[in-house]
Amino acid sequence: QVQLVESGGGLVQPGGSLRLSCAASGSIFSQYAMGWYRQAPGKQRDLVATITSGGSTNYADSVKGRFTISRDNAKNSVYLQMNSLKPEDTGVYYCTQSYYPTLIAPRAWGQGTQVTVSS
Repeated sequence: QVQLVESGGGLVQPGGSLRLSCAASGSIFSQYAMGWYRQAPGKQRDLVATITSGGSTNYADSVKGRFTISRDNAKNSVYLQMNSLKPEDTGVYYCTQSYYPTLIAPRAWGQGTQVTVSS
C-alpha cells in the first residue's frame, strides 16, 4: 500500500518562498508519475504540477515560472519549490502518486500540508 507524507508547509509573506517535500513508501517510486494538487478554502482540488517517471514536468498556468517540481528517486521523494508566493497560492497542498509513468491518475494521496500566504 502506497503511503505519502507531505511536509514543509507554513505561513509566509507575499513574495516569499517555501519548499514542500513528499516522502513515498510502499511502491517502486521511480516507476510512477507524481503530482502536487492544492485545495483553497471552499474550492475544488486543482492540479498544480506534475513530473513523469522520466522527469518531464508540467505546470498549471497560474504557477508557471514561480514553482518547480522535482524528484529524487534515490530518496523516494518529490518536491515543490514555490517562489514569489501570492495570497492566492494559499491552500492545502497534496502530494499524489499516479498509476502510470507519464499520465497523472491519482492512486494515493498524502494527508496534505497547509500553505498560507499572508502579510
